[in-house]
Formats: sequence, C-alpha cells, structure tokens
Amino acid sequence: MKSIYQTALAALLLAGAAWLPAVPALAQSNGGCALEQVGGTERHIVRCASGLSIVAEAGAQYSLLDRDGNGQTDAVKLDGKALLLEFPDGGAPAGFEVITPQAIAAVRGTKWAVDVASEQTSVFVERGSVAVKRSSGEHEVTLSAGDGVDVGPGSGPLTVRQWPSKRVSTLMARFGQ
Repeated sequence: MKSIYQTALAALLLAGAAWLPAVPALAQSNGGCALEQVGGTERHIVRCASGLSIVAEAGAQYSLLDRDGNGQTDAVKLDGKALLLEFPDGGAPAGFEVITPQAIAAVRGTKWAVDVASEQTSVFVERGSVAVKRSSGEHEVTLSAGDGVDVGPGSGPLTVRQWPSKRVSTLMARFGQ
C-alpha cells in the first residue's frame, strides 16, 4: 500500500511538477535527482545525476525545475529558508539558476548558499563564482569565494561584500557544515 506521500508525489510527477517533499522515507527520484534524509536532523540532501548536491535546511521551501524538458534539474525555485548547493569541480552546467522572489543566482562556480527571508535574498559563495541579479534582471554582480550579497526590495545597484567569518559560520551551521 502506498503512503500518502508516495501518492502525492506520483500525482505531482504525473502533473509535470518538479517538487520533492522533505520526507525521510522517500525513495523516489525526480528531475534526475533523489532525496536523502540527513540522519538525526530535519535537513535533507538532494543528489542529482549531474553531480549537483543540494543541502536543504529544515523547512526550506523549494522546487526543482527542468525547464528544457530533458529530464535533468536545471534550476531551483527557492521561496523560503536556505539551500547549500554544490557541483563537483568544473561540473556546473551553463544556465543553472536559483530563482527567488528577489534575485536570480546563476552558477558560475561550484559551492554557494542562497537564503530567502521575507524581504531579502542573501547569496554567499564558498568556492567558485556565482552571478546574482535582481529578479527584474537589473544590476548583475558576480560573487567570488568569500563574497556575499543581500538583495532586498528596490531597484538600486547590488553591493558585493566579503562576508565576515561569523556570518559565514552561522549560515553554514544551518547545513551542518
């Protein structure tokens, strides 16, 4: 007998949705990705055939997207909380993006975090580089290792800053890192 989660996931897959609920026993895959619960925590990891791994903090609200219909995840829509994304060195595909209400973070590198709060998206790059722009497409900046940017409401330029170690360690601790 299927669980309510498996039934709901099957319905979403049939409808073409690319959302993976945070369910510990989920053994399904979607968009070339599979969900793995982090033991003893409310976090989970999404591992994709492309090499992408996504650590989702407890309660993160996101959807995996396959915009070109090739069966592989090529974007993530993040509506709340934070994700830590990592591609193996040199493995980031062109065009991969994290889309939030305030910003779009397009991967140019390998390891970065995106955090969505009610009025702000924060992006931090641990390794590699990531281009970030407002959802409107204005004011693109490129972050390198150690850089972060906060994208709030408005239309002004974005300010890249080297994040202090305390802010970085607080963010990374949310992912068990």
